[in-house]
Amino acid sequence: MNSHETHAAVPGALAPAVAVEAELPAPALDVPKVSARYIWLMVLAQFGVFVAFITPLAISLAIRVNQLAPANQEYLGYITGAGALAVMVTSPFLGMVSDRTRTRIGRRRPFMIAGTVLGVISLLVMAYAPTVLILGAGWILAQLGWGQVLSNLQISTADRLPESQRGKVAGLTGFSTQVAPVFGVVIAGGFAADPLLLFMVPGVVGVVLVALFVLFVHEADSRGMVFSAKMTPASMLRNYLYNPRRYPDFSWNWLGRFLFYFGLTLNTTFSAFFFASRLGIPVEQVGGIIAMLGGAGVLATTAGALGGGFLSDRLRRRRLFVLFGGILMAAGMILMAFSSDLPLLIAGSLITSMGIGMFSAVDQALLLDVLPEKATDAGRFMGITGFATSIPQSAAPLIAPVFLAIGAAGDQKNYTLLFVVAAGFVLLGGGVIMRIRSAR
Repeated sequence: MNSHETHAAVPGALAPAVAVEAELPAPALDVPKVSARYIWLMVLAQFGVFVAFITPLAISLAIRVNQLAPANQEYLGYITGAGALAVMVTSPFLGMVSDRTRTRIGRRRPFMIAGTVLGVISLLVMAYAPTVLILGAGWILAQLGWGQVLSNLQISTADRLPESQRGKVAGLTGFSTQVAPVFGVVIAGGFAADPLLLFMVPGVVGVVLVALFVLFVHEADSRGMVFSAKMTPASMLRNYLYNPRRYPDFSWNWLGRFLFYFGLTLNTTFSAFFFASRLGIPVEQVGGIIAMLGGAGVLATTAGALGGGFLSDRLRRRRLFVLFGGILMAAGMILMAFSSDLPLLIAGSLITSMGIGMFSAVDQALLLDVLPEKATDAGRFMGITGFATSIPQSAAPLIAPVFLAIGAAGDQKNYTLLFVVAAGFVLLGGGVIMRIRSAR
């Protein structure tokens, strides 16, 4: 195995509940560069997970809900909300277990293998579900299974990427995860009449690409790891929280990410209704416009992710790119908020997409720069970071109607105010990131 793929650790103050004994080798100041093989297998694996996992969210679940309960489309929201809640509750716990797993094949690969198996089972459950309730149970299993694969792939980057490669890898994985849903929807579109193929063909893509990573990326034997404190129910609950004063830069990154995704969710949740209102057409006729913007948005998001990721590595600066991504996105939202014709709406949407790509990719690299306890608690803190995304995705849609109702007349909702508020949250998120001091 290439020496660039050896596992090394990054130092940090040890959390009381997960301190590591002196038998472990002393962590180095930085880790060696990973090989091109590691990078491309990581990119392909995350692409595969998104094809298998996001395809149901994008199209397959909607098709099955329409088959099982054609008059109750709101069930789709209940199903996806339940899945998001399950992930939010379990992610830090599973991250802690991953940190403490001791096997010959390492700490992360067992969870990738088990998650893939559970993910395949979940796809079968959803394909054959006779009721909406069982369909929902299948989606929760998918969130737990494929979600663990993705989580441990990302924790692997925390374990192994040096600072000089984090932006590049974040940009490339950001590109792959933007393209994957489009690829998955195209595949699924050809099998809409066959529930089994609808779910399993994208699933096979995920299995193959994750298997390549598991088989060909070496992970150090973790059986020699010794922990001074046992993991008890009480310690696990305590580890869902941490002292922000002890890790201020991680906390600023968490808050910036929270504000960004709150604004993003405010912007995207009602996009179909927003376009219908601005263009004066029924919601049913917006689908083609949304699809066109989605395709162009992938290119814009990819440009932001790759451009921001690669340049942030080359210039060795993260915060300015994150701030600029927030400014771009806010500018696009403001342009959309005050537009009433299609060309300006398209321009605003594309600017917003480019900002999303730059912010999310470079902030992912910045997260790895400031992540506490990489040697021992990477999984735990990556799980805590997940709250910064999942809480806004749950809370923002509930709060958005308040802004829509202010100054509304009749059936006309105040989308201008909603988008301006969303832009404010995004800008605030970028500004908060600038408070980080340990990374440039």
